[in-house]
Amino acid sequence: AHAPHVDGTSDDQLARDPQAQAARLPAAAFDAARRALADGAPVLVQVPRRGYVPSLACVRDRTPARCAHCAGPLSSSSADAVLACRWCGRPAVDWRCPTCDGSRLRSSVVGAGRTAEELGRAFPGTAVRTSGRDGVLAQVPDAPALVISTPGAEPVADGGYGAVLLLDGWAALGRADLRTGEEALRRWFAAAALARRGARVVCVADRALPPVQALVRWDPAGAAARELAERAELGFPPVVRMASVSGPPAAVAEFVTALPDHVRRDVLGPVPAADGEERLLLRAPRASGGQLAAALKAAQGVRSARKGSPVRVELDPRELG
Repeated sequence: AHAPHVDGTSDDQLARDPQAQAARLPAAAFDAARRALADGAPVLVQVPRRGYVPSLACVRDRTPARCAHCAGPLSSSSADAVLACRWCGRPAVDWRCPTCDGSRLRSSVVGAGRTAEELGRAFPGTAVRTSGRDGVLAQVPDAPALVISTPGAEPVADGGYGAVLLLDGWAALGRADLRTGEEALRRWFAAAALARRGARVVCVADRALPPVQALVRWDPAGAAARELAERAELGFPPVVRMASVSGPPAAVAEFVTALPDHVRRDVLGPVPAADGEERLLLRAPRASGGQLAAALKAAQGVRSARKGSPVRVELDPRELG
């Protein structure tokens, strides 16, 4: 096995070539793609979001564009499509910014569809293939092409990719969740591992960030050890067991109050959740995880028998928020 050569570069280090600027490519990424294509190899471009423009904001003050009906995020499915809500699907006609009353919008996040369109213009005459939710490619031939993929849908290239571009690292690392860095790094390593020997991997993210440093050094074991040490210090999984309880505020409060006192746990929250509900977290020492699970099951059983308001309980939730 061999580790590819990995570079980290920021979005603001744009290439001077106008075509590269139009495609939002930093100089290092544009150069790596250009050289790989000139050598007759395919180039993998990983984009963290699917769709065309999945998130928009006001040009003037960057206020996120949201649906007037349900407050869901507005998005665009193509260059000439009417804006629509990603949650309820309603079209958004004559949107106005609630902060400044402006009507002009900018893309705050660019999806795989828009990226494919931009890269096609940046590299005219080059085949552009996409792989994602609407159709996953299993394999691509060893020939010049731009392969735009969302995480997890990357096709294998015969002979490996001549370059791998990991775009919009800020979006991959921008979610407010405990596992954001871990998940971004897992996706980056998976894509970078598809590069052929001698290929360049360019991650478009701040090189000083710990996940980017781990990728540049090709050090997944070191990254895992540091992440585990930080979670142990802060008291987060997998060092402890956690459970999330969500539902109507009164039901959540009743559920937690009903748990036996002998079960060791810390209560974090509650905090507001969607649709007027609340969510709280229960944290227990790992040695007490079995007791916590049994207590949650018993409390849920009692609640069901009494036909109380439904409460959702998840042990060791994947996302803590």
